[in-house]
Amino acid sequence: MTVRALFSIAFISLVVAPAASVAGWEETVPPYTPGSFSEPRPVKLEYAFGWNGINSATAQLHFHRVNEQFVLEGTARTTGLARNLWKYDVQHTSTTDAHTLRPVHVQETENDRAKHIENDLSFTPERVAIKRLEQKNGKTKSDEKNFDFPNVMSLNSALLYLRSKPLNDGNVERIVVFPQSSPYLCTVTVLGHEQVTVPAGTHNAIKVEMKLDKIKDHDLKPHKKFKQAIVWLSNDPDRLILRIEAHVFLGTVFAELQSAQFEGAKP
Repeated sequence: MTVRALFSIAFISLVVAPAASVAGWEETVPPYTPGSFSEPRPVKLEYAFGWNGINSATAQLHFHRVNEQFVLEGTARTTGLARNLWKYDVQHTSTTDAHTLRPVHVQETENDRAKHIENDLSFTPERVAIKRLEQKNGKTKSDEKNFDFPNVMSLNSALLYLRSKPLNDGNVERIVVFPQSSPYLCTVTVLGHEQVTVPAGTHNAIKVEMKLDKIKDHDLKPHKKFKQAIVWLSNDPDRLILRIEAHVFLGTVFAELQSAQFEGAKP
């Protein structure tokens, strides 16, 4: 659950809050309006994931531009004692239109000791088409469905969209995100600005709270396992995710930036 909850956020990680307004929630999502923040630089990132202060997984991400698309390629795996208890590996590739910041396509493959899962998501401004294949105990199960809602985002396109915004203290953004197999209403609130230290260094940071409500049959449903999550973004032209803390029913799950290698000269 640790890697799936945090990496699959591609992060974002997240919190699911009680559904305060079930009826008419669609009207609370504003029109799709990306900001004018500078284009992100190509970079290779390494993150460590853990639970209650103990490292249990690692992820390597490569963000770059290919022609008219932003591409995020990533791998993650459990490590150490966690791998002895739960062998888990994931590969993720997503593409986003570099001009509009709209998602285009996501492919993700998960493997553990007992199961193999493939998720394939194709996005348009009107909907997302989902193809899912699951293999377990020699049996294969496949499923195809659509989720119809305007401007649904992938995890990476959601991050690109949010980083394009001013992110001033008190700013609130509401978007619909489809990270893997279910859609969520994501409410993002900028809590303030402060310094944070991670293995990659000490940075001025933007402190953000993220809340998610699961969308099922176009109704909002609370999630009992997540209590709260906080994300720190670097307060600079890159706006990298520095640290994530998600308070869940088992304790605190975290992700921290270990290193960042930029490609090309800094603007």
